[in-house]
Amino acid sequence: MEQGDRKRKGLSQLDIVYIIVAFLLLVILQNYWTSSGHLKTIPFSEFQALVEKNAITDVVVGPTTITGAYKAAGQEANGKGKGAAETQHFSTIRVDPAIADELQKRGITYRGEEPPGFLSNLLSWILPTALLILAWMFLLRPMASGGHGGLMGIGRSRAKVYSEENVKATFADVAGVDEAKQELSEIIGFLRDPEKYGRLGARIPKGVLLVGPPGTGKTLLARAVAGEAHVPFFSITGSEFVEMFVGVGAARVRDLFEQARKQAPAILFIDELDALGRARGIDLPGGGHEEKEQTLNQLLAEMDGFDPSAGIIVLAATNRPEVLDPALLRAGRFDRQVLVDRPDRKGRVEILRVHMMRIRVESDLDIDTVAGLTPGFTGADLANLVNEAAVIATRRGAEATTLEDFTQAFERLVAGIEKKSRVLSPRERETVAHHEMGHALVAMSLPGTDPVQKVSIIPRGIAALGYTLQRPMEDRFLASRSELMNRMAALLGGRAAEDLIYQDVSTGAADDLQRATDIARSMVVRFGMTPELGQVAYEPETGSFLVGQTPLWRPKTYGDGTAEAIDEAVRKLIDDAFTTARGVLTRNQALLERSAKDLLAHETLGSAELEHLKKELMVAPMAGQQTEPALNAVSAS
Repeated sequence: MEQGDRKRKGLSQLDIVYIIVAFLLLVILQNYWTSSGHLKTIPFSEFQALVEKNAITDVVVGPTTITGAYKAAGQEANGKGKGAAETQHFSTIRVDPAIADELQKRGITYRGEEPPGFLSNLLSWILPTALLILAWMFLLRPMASGGHGGLMGIGRSRAKVYSEENVKATFADVAGVDEAKQELSEIIGFLRDPEKYGRLGARIPKGVLLVGPPGTGKTLLARAVAGEAHVPFFSITGSEFVEMFVGVGAARVRDLFEQARKQAPAILFIDELDALGRARGIDLPGGGHEEKEQTLNQLLAEMDGFDPSAGIIVLAATNRPEVLDPALLRAGRFDRQVLVDRPDRKGRVEILRVHMMRIRVESDLDIDTVAGLTPGFTGADLANLVNEAAVIATRRGAEATTLEDFTQAFERLVAGIEKKSRVLSPRERETVAHHEMGHALVAMSLPGTDPVQKVSIIPRGIAALGYTLQRPMEDRFLASRSELMNRMAALLGGRAAEDLIYQDVSTGAADDLQRATDIARSMVVRFGMTPELGQVAYEPETGSFLVGQTPLWRPKTYGDGTAEAIDEAVRKLIDDAFTTARGVLTRNQALLERSAKDLLAHETLGSAELEHLKKELMVAPMAGQQTEPALNAVSAS
């Protein structure tokens, strides 16, 4: 029925257009007919001459024009001459008689100016009107309306509104975060059946904060909640509240909550909440921070003031909970904080299964093996891995994606793209080969370490001239002191190999030194693993989920003497790890040189070749040393 109404509406519009076009064509044809054919337009001076010759036989005098007929040349005045001709009709424009007499006396040919026709008059009205209408539609109306780009509507919320029919995501689309889905399922229950969940007096949470690393599916999870609850979904990012005009952010917060109240029950989702809810007072004075604080104050007031029984739930997501204002996190605003963390192995299997449904894979592909490749990967990382594997399989013309394609895609994401065009000198290739085999032999010699999967001297990425890939057999969440020492020894194995073989070192260990220093410093200032400084944490956890995020500035809570002791303890830990690595390689120097030659010849050694080398290693017992806590340890030089 609705489609039929739209169809009839379209036909009526077509009829109107047809009538307008037909009318304009009729006017044009009429104007053309009157200006050509049976009427001959003559100058007014010629009409005056015909009057003097008594050649005019019929005349009609109008306000501005004179039309009539006259006898052609050679006819007598009474019309009875020989060779009588057909009467000629004429039309001329009148001229003021006084002016006409004066011009006629001087023998000047003159004519009157034709007044504007109907078509000209019509266009003179239509064109300006059309221009005004277009100006209103494209310029004035957006400015005056409440649209996002309108000047008068600058205080309106920019949230994207999805009706319950348009929210297609469900919990079936979200995998690997079972605990988070369980927490949010109660929110769906409150929205669907508030009487059932409130029968004991419980109230629906006002706000739920999703925290976790980037790419873990926080936004998708919020959309799935709206899709499962079948309610309207308002989506906006924290940065969209802030404008250059004072007071706009607070106005947009008010408008957003007002729109949500009109469509309640509804879910209001604020992504990247840290852009809006940054803690007050941590910035330096000035610089426009007052406007952000006013916007935050309005958000606090709205969340504190709306009635939870109205069915409005505020969902927010952030990967920087440590910078949020404490007033946002108190009970009564964001009542729940739900961790959306990196998935474990079981979760990675479920996520990979969801994404592999979109590509063609081998029927016997073991998804668990692929999941074992990717400890520490988020849902977004796994989606990218599946896509890269499909691209690699397509590039080689395969019919389906294989495990080897996933392995190459993993190396592509972790170590970078192969740079076979990068040509190294023979000395550089030898140095890189000994460096990478140093990493591999030290890692394989330490008891309980993660197996080394591959060693390569093919340059990858921006600066890596080679890499050593270790893959853990299981997810790890704790690390002992001996495990961290083993980790540093494996990182310094490349530098130790260079020092042992060449009695010199290169710049290839820059990244290894940085990572080893970070581990050693964390052992000293955060984990209390040095007897000299005691069981004291000198620096707190950053609390950030962003890898490599610079922590907020904090005043130093220890003296200069303690700072010197910390530096000395960090250096001692690294020296001990380097000594361990050099001792392993000294006992296996012949194997190091032979395996480096093999690596130079083949450029890449796989797990089978490395397993054969491991059998020849001379491993001395090292008390208290086990495996390092790496997720995917890639040592690149």
